Formats: sequence, C-alpha cells, structure tokens
Amino acid sequence: MRISQWTLLWLLIVGLLAAIEIAIVAGVVNPYDVVTFFFIMVSALIVIAVLAIIGATFLGIYISHRILSTRDFTPFEQEMLRMAEEVKRLTEKVETISKAVTGPGDPPARR
Repeated sequence: MRISQWTLLWLLIVGLLAAIEIAIVAGVVNPYDVVTFFFIMVSALIVIAVLAIIGATFLGIYISHRILSTRDFTPFEQEMLRMAEEVKRLTEKVETISKAVTGPGDPPARR
C-alpha cells in the first residue's frame, strides 16, 4: 500500500506535536522559557491556521453544493441544454433543406 504525501505531511505534523507534548511532560523542554514558549506558540498558530483553512475550504464546498443542489440545473448546465436543443433544431433544418434540394427520388450526387 502506497501512502500519499498528504498523509505523510499529516503524520509529520501530528508526530511533531506529540514529540513536543512528550518533551514537556518528560521535563526536557521548559514551556515557561520565553524562547521555547514563543516557538511553541508560533508552531501551534501555524498548525491551527492550516487546519482552519482546510476546514473553511471543506465547509465552503459543502455549503455551495447544498445551495446548488436545490436548483434543477446550474446556469452553465442550462446553457448547455439550450445549445443542445439548438443543435438538434439546426440539424433538422439542414436535413429538411437537403431533402428539398435533392428531391424525394434523386440519388445522392457523387463528388
């Protein structure tokens, strides 16, 4: 089984946070030191910001799907349906003109 790079990134972030927590509990890192506290806070803010952006993206996708799924068709789909109807109408018109030009019993001309 192949692990994607996004899964590896997630594992790296979770591993980093777990390592920081274990180091604090074990007493290796003093969280009350100014420099250490600053780096821990910056790391936490970066992780929270990334997760917030990902969450907002999924929430936006969900909301837009719910809004657009209540309608029959999107405006793009409606335009495509109109174009398909126009193509059918023009094809029938061309066939009618072709029959009128060649006549009912005339064989098709060779080119």
